Amino acid sequence: MKPATARQLGLLNCHDCQLLVKPSPDETHNVCPRCGAHLHLRKTNSLARTWALICAAIIFYIPANILPITITSSLGTTQADTIISGVIYFAQSGSWEIALVIFVASVFVPFAKLIILISLLISVQLRSTWKPVDRTRLYRLTELVGRWSMVDIYVVTILVALVKLGAIATIEAGPAAVYFAAVVVITMFAAESFDPRLIWDAIEEDI
Repeated sequence: MKPATARQLGLLNCHDCQLLVKPSPDETHNVCPRCGAHLHLRKTNSLARTWALICAAIIFYIPANILPITITSSLGTTQADTIISGVIYFAQSGSWEIALVIFVASVFVPFAKLIILISLLISVQLRSTWKPVDRTRLYRLTELVGRWSMVDIYVVTILVALVKLGAIATIEAGPAAVYFAAVVVITMFAAESFDPRLIWDAIEEDI
């Protein structure tokens, strides 16, 4: 016999601190006694908000990879580099470690995060019962690693601050930096707005 879920026991789970709380029947909005967060059986409009944020992230993802992220001026010449061209430059110059870090953090992770969130949304809407534990772990991993996509923005910020040599050489942030930062922040909000408890609802209905 499978153990009862919090919803079956009439308990609310705090999404912030994971405390199980007995809802107050005389209160419209229940509040977690430990962290003060508002409690809901499920996050309000979770799927709609997550879809909206993902669509916005996809729109910003295109110019983030097409437009230059750095503009370098040196001795009268100007060179604009995209994220991919920067990866290629470091790879060709022998700095494979830096190229790999930038590729994973700035290209692979944001793209993989979008694909994973879209897959989770579709699986929930189709009421899929396939491997809920694995899907929940995948969501937790996505929520955890998403913030590390800001590595490229940190690198650009450091370069802009350090390389200020007047007419000899300067590095400026390109327009892609704004779009890329928007992608990272929006996908973080998308992961936060998704309610992983929805993954288990289809399982509970089949019990």
